[in-house]
Amino acid sequence: MASDTGVRVPGFAIAPALLGVGLLVLPLLALLTRASWSTLVADATSPQALSALWLSLRTGVAATAVCVLLGVPLAVLMARSSARVAQLLRALIAVPLVLPPMVGGVALLFLFGRTSPIGQFIDSLWGITLPFSTAAVVIAQSFVALPFLVLSVEGSLRAAGAGYEQAAATLGAGRWMVLTRITLPLAAPGLVAGVILCFARAIGEFGATALFAGNAPGVTQTMPLAIYTAFNGAGTGRDSAVALSILLLATAVVVLLLVRAWRPGALK
Repeated sequence: MASDTGVRVPGFAIAPALLGVGLLVLPLLALLTRASWSTLVADATSPQALSALWLSLRTGVAATAVCVLLGVPLAVLMARSSARVAQLLRALIAVPLVLPPMVGGVALLFLFGRTSPIGQFIDSLWGITLPFSTAAVVIAQSFVALPFLVLSVEGSLRAAGAGYEQAAATLGAGRWMVLTRITLPLAAPGLVAGVILCFARAIGEFGATALFAGNAPGVTQTMPLAIYTAFNGAGTGRDSAVALSILLLATAVVVLLLVRAWRPGALK
């Protein structure tokens, strides 16, 4: 078999490659075959399912906004810092990507819990307890989704280089003008892709949310938690769980298509 580059694909790689594709695709096909298509809309629009869906969308949007507010400045700092500083920051930011989500939930609980200094400060100042609240869902989602946005924006800025910014500064442009007229437009492709990936990761978050925010219907029970609850014999029925799973799968497909569309040269 020859590729577009004219280089033949090694024969020994074809069978393992097909098995790898099967490992990725067949479970999704199995999910689709278990769906009750005649009642799919009713299952996906049941009160419990709609509550979990609406909570996931609200918290996902809020977490994405938090990631944009914090992640874009962090990405600019990384892209315009020295190699050593950028490498250190990149390593720190990548931790949530490799950290088991449950560990992240425990860490957030220890950081913001009632017995922690920060938790006690927030409680004394505003009378708010963060764990097991809707705000905790947003924090957990932001924790796991932030790296996707930061790394996407930083990659765009590094690919564009700093030449335009230096030229603008030489011509007398201030830092704010350089940021808004040069830096952010250069980062636009990475920012759009990062926002899409960030939102998708946020609404799919399970482990950190379960430990830090809990699983209270209407308060902290997002779609992944509703699916988990249903398959453990409580809450929504299994048909609703399958319907929500298909909805999340459809969201993932849309995300991949949107990211593909925003890749440089994707439309060429």
